[in-house]
Amino acid sequence: MNKIAQLAKKYKKEIINYRREFHMYPEASKKEFRTSKRIMEELHKIEVPCRIISGTGVIAEIKGNNFGKTVALRADIDALNVREKNNVPYKSKNEGLMHACGHDCHIAMLIGAAKILNNMKDEIKGTVKLFFQPAEELASGARDMIKEGAMEGVDGVFAIHVWSGLDSGKISAESGPRMAAADLFKITVKGKGGHGAMPQVCKDALVTASAIVMNLQSIVSREISPFESAVLTVGKLISGTRFNVIAGEAIMEGTTRCYSKEVREILENSMKRVIEDTAKSYGAEANLEYSFGTPPTINDENCSSIAIKSIEKIAGKDAISKMEKLAPGEDFAEYMSLAPGALAFLGVRNKEKDAFYSHHNERFNVDEDVLDKGAALYAQYAIDFLNDN
Repeated sequence: MNKIAQLAKKYKKEIINYRREFHMYPEASKKEFRTSKRIMEELHKIEVPCRIISGTGVIAEIKGNNFGKTVALRADIDALNVREKNNVPYKSKNEGLMHACGHDCHIAMLIGAAKILNNMKDEIKGTVKLFFQPAEELASGARDMIKEGAMEGVDGVFAIHVWSGLDSGKISAESGPRMAAADLFKITVKGKGGHGAMPQVCKDALVTASAIVMNLQSIVSREISPFESAVLTVGKLISGTRFNVIAGEAIMEGTTRCYSKEVREILENSMKRVIEDTAKSYGAEANLEYSFGTPPTINDENCSSIAIKSIEKIAGKDAISKMEKLAPGEDFAEYMSLAPGALAFLGVRNKEKDAFYSHHNERFNVDEDVLDKGAALYAQYAIDFLNDN
């Protein structure tokens, strides 16, 4: 066991306690006031300089005793509007809010990494920045931190996400696409309402909207290469007021997912054409509002290589695992658009500990015994990245 792994073991109980505390007091995106206050308190205890950023985020800095570049380690800190159903001592005390995606683990692991790195300044060749980022669930936190200068002088970035689909203790950090671009859209259909018994004098917005939903499905199957992955989902359709009234308006909302800039452009342009032309064929009008959310999360090849070597150092070759890319989005990609980086997945699935429910589920839980590995990986990657550069 190397030095970093040993230090992580030393802090393991504290890391688990941090996780449980943050789990008990989850806070919604952009309202993480208690969370950021507690993070600052723990960093101040070990004399790590830190400050508030983007309202409820925290940015900290650990300078090594040797000159070098700068690497940023990121943990997201917000919770979800989910009512927890776990019967555990650390169950959420904030009704209707829950850390159902593991961000409580990320905070705890990064505080643990701060303690490790603070003890190893002689081995740090450069500077390590710590990003405790708010509002990941709104896909706005990373952008806000970037606007306020978080990425100034940063040469590389790294993050860890605990993952319930991966066996406890296994870690995936391979290169290439890892998570999808997550974009949003809204479609408004304008027709002409009227009596349900007289469709001939109306332009039925509901029928038009239904046709648009069906026609949109052909984009992925007929306009995207079969070697690319993409999703186009209409998740909401609101239209009509009464059983015998033909709707004059329909509103739809949905999301697209893909793993490349080129596919993103195809989706937006093709959707606009299909929506407008379909509406015209029904004598109605339709408008597309397409909003770019998070870019695809694509691990840099060199950063991924460094991460895999770091995993081997702190947990051995057996911990290294491979995992299919995922369709959810992750705004960590915003940092990676400015500097090379990697996102690793730490497996927390353990059926014996009732930790096997999916993310965003009201029963989501983790195997806490592997959180020290996450803290160790944060620290090991930072040192290895700076040494590599």
